[in-house]
Amino acid sequence: METAAADWRNGGFGLYIHWPFCQAKCPYCDFNSHVARQIDHDRWQAALVSEIERVAALTEGRLLRSVFFGGGTPSLMPPELVARLIERIRARWRQENQFEVTLEANPTSSEAARFAGFRDAGVNRVSIGLQSLRDDHLRALGRLHSAREGLEAYELARKIFPRVSFDLIYARQNQTPEHWRSELSEALALAPTHLSLYQLTIEEGTAFGDRYRRGTLRGLPDEDTGAELFDMTQELCEASGLGAYEVSNHAKTEHESLHNRVYWAYGDYAGVGPGAHGRLTLGGTRHATQAIANPGAWLKAVEERGTGDQSAEPLTRQDEAAECLMMGMRLREGVSLTRLSRFSGTLLNEQKVRDLEESGHVERVDGRLRATENGRRVLNAVLRYLL
Repeated sequence: METAAADWRNGGFGLYIHWPFCQAKCPYCDFNSHVARQIDHDRWQAALVSEIERVAALTEGRLLRSVFFGGGTPSLMPPELVARLIERIRARWRQENQFEVTLEANPTSSEAARFAGFRDAGVNRVSIGLQSLRDDHLRALGRLHSAREGLEAYELARKIFPRVSFDLIYARQNQTPEHWRSELSEALALAPTHLSLYQLTIEEGTAFGDRYRRGTLRGLPDEDTGAELFDMTQELCEASGLGAYEVSNHAKTEHESLHNRVYWAYGDYAGVGPGAHGRLTLGGTRHATQAIANPGAWLKAVEERGTGDQSAEPLTRQDEAAECLMMGMRLREGVSLTRLSRFSGTLLNEQKVRDLEESGHVERVDGRLRATENGRRVLNAVLRYLL
C-alpha cells in the first residue's frame, strides 16, 4: 500500500520557472511582475541554471512531466535563454513520454522569429494572454495590444506550436451577459483546443484594488450577474466540445494542460525564480517552498548563497489533506477519498459532507468526492464549509 510519503506520485512532478519582467503592470494583476529598463540576461541565465541544478540534485531520479515558464511575461525572454534552460532541464531529469513545455506569451511579444525560436528551444505548448476580444475592454484592462494583434498572435502560434491555449477575462466592467455571449462565441469560433476563462477578481495591492477601495472602480457585475456569466460560459464551452476539466479551464479531449494538472492533482512541483512557490517531498515529508520575491534580491541570493529560496516549511499531514482537497475539488472528477484518508482520517466531517450532498453541491462517485455543477458555481463557499 502506498504511503503518504510517496503520495506526490499520484500527481506527478513538474517544474515552474518564473520570469518576473513585464513591459507594463496590468491594473488587475497581483502576480510578482516588475517593469525593468535593462536586464542582464547573462546574469539571469547563470542564476536560473544554478537553481535548476540545485533542485535537480534534490530530486534526482524523478521523472519530469512538465515545465511551465510563467511570469511576468516569459515571451520577453530571449529564445536563446529559454533554449539554454531547457537544455539543462533535459540533461538533469528523465522526462515522461508526453513531456510538456509551456510558455506564457503576450501578443505584444509574439513576432514570428521569436515564436519559432521558442519552438526550436523545445517549447511545445504556448498560452497566450488575449484577455479580451474588444479593444475598449483591453484598454480598460491596461493591455498593450489590440484585439487584432491578439488574434494574429493566436493564428501565428497555431502554425508554429502543436498545442496552443489562450486566456480571456470576463465579468469585466460594464460587460453584460449579452456582450459576453457574443465575445465568447467569437472566441469559440476560432476552434481553440484549450481555453482558460477567468472571472475578473479585484485583488488587494493592485491598481484595481486601490480604485475599488476608493469607490472609483465602477461597472462591475453584481453577484447574480456573475453567476449568470459563469453558467453561460459552461453552457457555450460544453456545446463546443470544450468541457470544464477544471473550474476555469476548458479543453478538447487530450488537450488539457499537463502542468496545471500536476498542481490540481496535488503532485510535487519545484518553483524556480523570484517569488516562485513549490511543493517538494524530501525525506518523506512534503515541504512548502517559497523564493525571495524581489528580483534583485533573489538574483543576489542565488549568486552569494547558492539558493533563491527564502523558506522551505514542512507540512503536516493535516496541511497536506487540506491542500489536496482544495486543489482536487477544482477538477471535474474531484478528489480520491482514499487518498484524503491516507493523509488524515479526520479532515472531512461526515455530517458536513451529507449536508452538501443533500443541498446538491457535492456528490460521492466511485470513491471520489466532487463538486456538482451547482457546487462549482460556489466552490469557495463549499470548501470553506468543508474545512
